[in-house]
Amino acid sequence: MKKTIKDVSLDGKKVFVRADFNVPLDDKQQITDDTRIVKTLPTIQYLLDHNSAVILASHLGRPKGEAKPEFSLRPVAARLSELLGRTVQMAPDCVGPETEKMAKSLKPGEVLLLENLRYHKEEEKNDPAFSKALAQLADVGINDAFGCSHRAHASVAGITEFLPMAAGLLLEKEIRFIGGAVEHPEHPFAAIIGGAKVSDKIEVISSLLPKVDLMIIGGGMANTFLAAQGYGIGKSLVEADKIELASTLMEEAKKQNTELLLPVDVVVAAEFATQAPYKEVDVADVPADWMILDIGTKSRELFSHKLEPMKLIVWNGPMGVFEMEHFAKGTEAVAQAVADSKAVSVVGGGDSVAAVNKAGLADKITHISTGGGASLEYLEGKILPGTKCGNNTARTYCAGRQTCDCEY
Repeated sequence: MKKTIKDVSLDGKKVFVRADFNVPLDDKQQITDDTRIVKTLPTIQYLLDHNSAVILASHLGRPKGEAKPEFSLRPVAARLSELLGRTVQMAPDCVGPETEKMAKSLKPGEVLLLENLRYHKEEEKNDPAFSKALAQLADVGINDAFGCSHRAHASVAGITEFLPMAAGLLLEKEIRFIGGAVEHPEHPFAAIIGGAKVSDKIEVISSLLPKVDLMIIGGGMANTFLAAQGYGIGKSLVEADKIELASTLMEEAKKQNTELLLPVDVVVAAEFATQAPYKEVDVADVPADWMILDIGTKSRELFSHKLEPMKLIVWNGPMGVFEMEHFAKGTEAVAQAVADSKAVSVVGGGDSVAAVNKAGLADKITHISTGGGASLEYLEGKILPGTKCGNNTARTYCAGRQTCDCEY
């Protein structure tokens, strides 16, 4: 059984928290979306309520090992101070004498935010000396950065060699919902997989096919499946080298008695542009010089109807070119269907989450994942570097999978 923040002695301890504060900033260094900060607040507040001194660490953007001011976490410190109602101290760096001094003098109830981890190239190289320097700042560690847990970086993976680590409240929730979908799904279970390319989602599809009762394929990747069925898809995006693979997956679905649904009608456009002429056609009638950019009305109705009886729904990826208004209706319809269902619903992926938020449906979704690549790899059945168990004494607190057999 994995260890979480609730299993750790926190009273009077200095606690290193690997968070994901990789938030978008505008030209004036103002945060345009603080969702990732807000999602970590329960863990921070839990630590403060348990008399801990909190040391927060995160990356922001891709400074590539250089201390570039535009990637500073100072705006995050300011926003955290507002949200927590207390001053969040800002360290000049994430390691070094001055940072060590600030961490050493930090008292229970106080919060210190380290500067951008990626100001040091050693972070992404998972350098042991850098990992040890981070670990020496605290007594115990918490990983609450699910969105980074698929990366074997120093603050995520390497640090566990030197500091006891446990799952934070957000990470534990991600593991519970996404891991539950992989390991102990309720039935009937549906997976909705969208996005541009089959190659991006092949492992997810292969992993989920034996587990689900219904799989819905949408987005650009559906074109490759339609081509495998012999339909003409005009100038649409297609992975010609994956057509045979799509055929194999459809055959596999039949053997496993999994219903695999593809669009029956689509929205096509004369070109890939917001103002391009567009129309709805059946999948058998796609004009040779037009391209598929969304699912059609009949497909939206079919998908919504099929999702009604489900007890568990996992959705990752849009049904069309969601960024363009005329081609967003398929994604919006699926968002509404998932929200209206009585199923436990898990939504991940930028466009899927954006559709849910745009429609004001976030409060009707059981769990919205903060991890794009991490949630995909977890659904693929992979053990993430930031959540796997260790076999040494420093990893006494692990954040492993639900089937973890860690001796600790």
